[in-house]
Amino acid sequence: MPRAVRFERYGGPEVLTVVDVPRPVTPAGRVLVEVVTAAMNPGEIGIREGVFASIWPATFPEGQGNDYSGVVAEVGAGVTGFRVGQPVLGFAPRAAQAEFVVADPAALAAMPAGLGWDEAATIAGVGATAWAGVEAVAPQEGETVVVSAAAGGVGVITAQLAALRGARVIGTAGEGNLDYLASLGVTPVRYGPGLLGRLREAAPDGVDAYLDTFGAGNVDTAIALGVPPYRINTIADGNGIRKYGVHSAAQEQADTPQIWEQLARLVAAGRIVVPIAQAYPMDRVADAYRDLATRHVRGKRVLHVMAPDRRAGLPAD
Repeated sequence: MPRAVRFERYGGPEVLTVVDVPRPVTPAGRVLVEVVTAAMNPGEIGIREGVFASIWPATFPEGQGNDYSGVVAEVGAGVTGFRVGQPVLGFAPRAAQAEFVVADPAALAAMPAGLGWDEAATIAGVGATAWAGVEAVAPQEGETVVVSAAAGGVGVITAQLAALRGARVIGTAGEGNLDYLASLGVTPVRYGPGLLGRLREAAPDGVDAYLDTFGAGNVDTAIALGVPPYRINTIADGNGIRKYGVHSAAQEQADTPQIWEQLARLVAAGRIVVPIAQAYPMDRVADAYRDLATRHVRGKRVLHVMAPDRRAGLPAD
C-alpha cells in the first residue's frame, strides 16, 4: 500500500507517523501524481502544534505538507494538458507528504528540463512567496534593497529575484552564511545587535526597499532606515503590518502555475540557485521537523518521498 505522513493529535514532531493508506482513486477532472520530493516549511510546524487551529482546524488523522514534485501517474477524465509520466510540481495543502497526491490541474505545473526534483518541490511554496514579496515592493534597476535572513529558504530566492531586476541587494545573515551570500552577488551584513548601524554603513546613500522574511524587528529597522512603508514587505511580522501598514504579500499572492513555471525556468537555467540544505527519507520526518524548527539553515530541507532506487532513471534525475 502507498504510505503517507499523518498525525492524530496536535503536538511536537513525535506525533508524526508514516502509515499505509489506500491508493487514491483518480476522479474526473483531477490528476494523480506519484510524489518524488515534498518540501518542508516552518508554517507546517504551527499547523501540527495547533497554533492555527482556529483558522485551519485539523481533521484527524491529518496529512502534512503542501508543495511537492512528482510524476503524473493517472489523468482523470476531462483533463487536458498533462500526460502519464510527465514530471510536474504542485501545491496540495496538507497532502504533499504522501506517495500519491490527487491534484487539481489548476494547482499543477509542468517541470522544465534541467530542473531537479528537490528544487522543483520548493517552487510553489517558498518560490512563490519570494516572488510575491519582490512584486510587492517592485525593486528598480540601481536601487538598494535589503533582504532579511537572505540565506534562508524564502530569503535566498528573494535576494536573487531582486538582483535579477537590477537592484543592489544587501542580505542579512549569520556569520556562517556571509561568504555564501557574497558568492551569489549579494552584499552580506551580519544580523544581530547593531544591525541598524551595519546596514547604514553598507548603504550610505540609503535603502529604497526592504524585504523581511524573518521578523524579529526587521520592519522597525526598515522604518528607522527611512524606507517608506509601501516599499516594505514582511512575511513574519504581524505587529509591523498593523503598526506601519507595510505589505504582507506571500505565497497566496503568487499562487498560480504560470508564476511557478516562470520560477522553474529561472532555476532550471541557473539564474536562480535553490540550495538544498538536507534531504531526509520520509521515515525520518520527525527528525526532519526537529531540525527545521531550529530555523538555522541555508536554503531548504526536503523529504524524499520516493525511495532512491525508484528515483533512478526518472526524467529529472
